[in-house]
Amino acid sequence: MKILDIPQSGSVAGVTSSRNRFGQYRRTRAIPVNPNSGFQGTVRARLGNSAATWRTLTAAQRAGWNDLANAFSRTNSLGETYNMTGFQCFCSCNNNQSAAGNALLTDAPALVTPATLLTAVVTLTAAAFSVAYTTTPLGAGQRLFSYTSLQRSAGRAFEGDFRLLAVSAAAAASPAVLTAAYTARFGVPIVGNRVFMAFRLYNGGFLGAPLTMSQVVA
Repeated sequence: MKILDIPQSGSVAGVTSSRNRFGQYRRTRAIPVNPNSGFQGTVRARLGNSAATWRTLTAAQRAGWNDLANAFSRTNSLGETYNMTGFQCFCSCNNNQSAAGNALLTDAPALVTPATLLTAVVTLTAAAFSVAYTTTPLGAGQRLFSYTSLQRSAGRAFEGDFRLLAVSAAAAASPAVLTAAYTARFGVPIVGNRVFMAFRLYNGGFLGAPLTMSQVVA
């Protein structure tokens, strides 16, 4: 149900508070699904490895990560800005490093703000899924992180569940071919279904702002 109240997000007892484009609302709390999939296990392993590595750092190294965390801010689900802790910053950067196939960082890197893709033209059929992007090729050390949704109804206009599907090679040239990766994970695209996508550039452990879009399978 919709409500008028102070901004709230999260669950208390059996009630969850959140917001959407129409304002705040409350609903019955749903029990999260825990499929224990291979992809879920991979993400958990990355986080566990980052947490274990944090414990091996020196005090000076942890101080460096605290300084880096204070150098930039993020926005939460209520639209409020906040700074991460040094540990959160360490895990965030190194989870990206692991996804990119790079070694973990122990010393805090210099802050990098990757650019956003200028354009992305998607080809999506039952037999082909690719994205032609600019600028191409990517810069030295840059990779393209491609996130996609499950297949949705063509009438859907919003998506909140983006999953990392593929990471390009460093300095890769357009296009990024996602056919095999998407089919293996979500099945063959069905004509008439909509797929939501988000593309982010990676560099040095950091991700740029997403370029988001959706397309109906042709």
